[in-house]
Amino acid sequence: MEDLIEEYAYPIGRFQAAENYTSKSLTQWIGSINSIPLLLDYCIENLDEAQLNTPYRPGGWTIVQVIHHIADSHMNAYVRCKLALTEDRPVIKPYDEKSWAELPDVNDVPVNVSITLIHALHRRWTSLLSLLKEEDLAREYYHPGDQRDVPLWQMINMYSWHGKHHAEQILALRKRMGWS
Repeated sequence: MEDLIEEYAYPIGRFQAAENYTSKSLTQWIGSINSIPLLLDYCIENLDEAQLNTPYRPGGWTIVQVIHHIADSHMNAYVRCKLALTEDRPVIKPYDEKSWAELPDVNDVPVNVSITLIHALHRRWTSLLSLLKEEDLAREYYHPGDQRDVPLWQMINMYSWHGKHHAEQILALRKRMGWS
């Protein structure tokens, strides 16, 4: 059962950080971030309220919680990026994503509101990311939860995985449930 939970939780595998980047890998990562809003549109297409409120795995978040989490997480990443570009090694504020996923707005606000927010946010974010220079990509923020400096290029690498990771959780659930 543990193997099945791991497979459901990480259908594309756990994040494997790149050791460095090339202009090609950076373009791919930004392209991945750019495509997430359309992928999420596809993920929830034609799902009814009961389906949207189905956990993607036993003990996991519902599809609604996953979508709202992506909006919350990517908003935080966008702000962290801007802080790193405008301040010298800022210390970012971690947040308790599990508690955020249980706040009342998650069940009160329709999932399409977060999808719309993700579309707008990713338009701004990927525009900024695609304009960064080499020295910008080396700028860092300090993550006290991880107790390390995070260069912007590494953040881009991680978030290119993050959106796909959650989208695949939803797509795998759709497949298992025959909702495709």
